[in-house]
Amino acid sequence: MTDVVDVRVDGDRTLRAYDSGGSGPVLVWHPGSPHTGAPLAPLMAAAADRGLRLVTYARPSYGTSTPQVGRDAADGANDTVRIVDAFGVDRFALIAYSGGGPSALAGAALFPDRATAVITFASMAPYTDAFDWFAGMRSDGALRAAVAGRDARRRYADTHGFDPETFTQADWAALSDRWGALGQDAQAAEGAGPDGLVDDDVASTSPWRADLAAITAPVLLVHGTDDRIIPYAHAEWLHRAIAGSEFWSRPGDGHVSVLNAVPAALDWLLDRTR
Repeated sequence: MTDVVDVRVDGDRTLRAYDSGGSGPVLVWHPGSPHTGAPLAPLMAAAADRGLRLVTYARPSYGTSTPQVGRDAADGANDTVRIVDAFGVDRFALIAYSGGGPSALAGAALFPDRATAVITFASMAPYTDAFDWFAGMRSDGALRAAVAGRDARRRYADTHGFDPETFTQADWAALSDRWGALGQDAQAAEGAGPDGLVDDDVASTSPWRADLAAITAPVLLVHGTDDRIIPYAHAEWLHRAIAGSEFWSRPGDGHVSVLNAVPAALDWLLDRTR
């Protein structure tokens, strides 16, 4: 049975958190955008099969978590530590998908004495002019608006919806099978309004306030070659920026189907943290 806890942070904010319990190594999941914070069934099953204790939470403005306008990746890292502290956890591994990637990577950079390993799936790189950051995105309007600031991103949300062509056939196959829970969770989050997604996009395109060169934990970057949402070049840049990182290229995978590698990635995690 997964425990659901509202963790108080900063005196006047709360974060909705979930804890599968158990005595195994702790794995903190940073979900993609949008999300409710609730753990996804295929991830829970893969973690349980390997004796991992899964902790996940809703970032501000998602689920019942208090909004935090102006948050960035470093704020997400700090919230992670507040949550694991509330659960009495010292050391933890991080696993992230898409829009959760910045907070997880920032956490490993800012708390190297506590993060044991990091896995990202389809994470974006920090906003930079070191490469064409938008190249390969099927729909780049939301993130371009986010670069202009929260007001611009909020106006974009009022007039634009999801483009189904951002998903590949492999993505739609994954959503109709093992990762259907991901699509259902995203729809539930969207039904609660756009603020969480707006703030995720602004945070991702703002300075992360974390030096990726400071990461000392093992890092695994997993990315599909056919990703139309966060293009493959982002993972290539992260791989160059994080010394000693491992990079699993997934030929033919898109933004969702890349998650089929979760079981193998958790095996990698156990090999690196035993």
